Amino acid sequence: MTTKATNQSTALRHAVLVDAAVSGTMGVLLSLGAGLLAHPLGLTVALLRWTGVILIPFAAHLLWVATRANASPDAVRAIIGVNVVWAVGTPLLLVSGWMKPTPLGELFVLLQAVVVAGFAYL
Repeated sequence: MTTKATNQSTALRHAVLVDAAVSGTMGVLLSLGAGLLAHPLGLTVALLRWTGVILIPFAAHLLWVATRANASPDAVRAIIGVNVVWAVGTPLLLVSGWMKPTPLGELFVLLQAVVVAGFAYL
């Protein structure tokens, strides 16, 4: 393996590890703090809690992929795909009329979409 390929592999591994840490942290915070966050964000407890519940196994999968000696290209493409769908789909919540988030909730939704898009890019 060339130095460039090794550096790219290391950078990818680090990006996936950071994605795992952020996703896992958000998963735990949303799962445990949904009741506290719902009112200030203008989002339902169920939405926040289920989002957290989904993020925890996703983060575990990211951690598993990042710690493999040779990450499968298909696994990496799937992670990128999930992140793209999340980043594009999440702002649709704001225009769907399904929820009426507060300005803080709108900022929360948009910021996390930008962060997830950044992980997809990396």
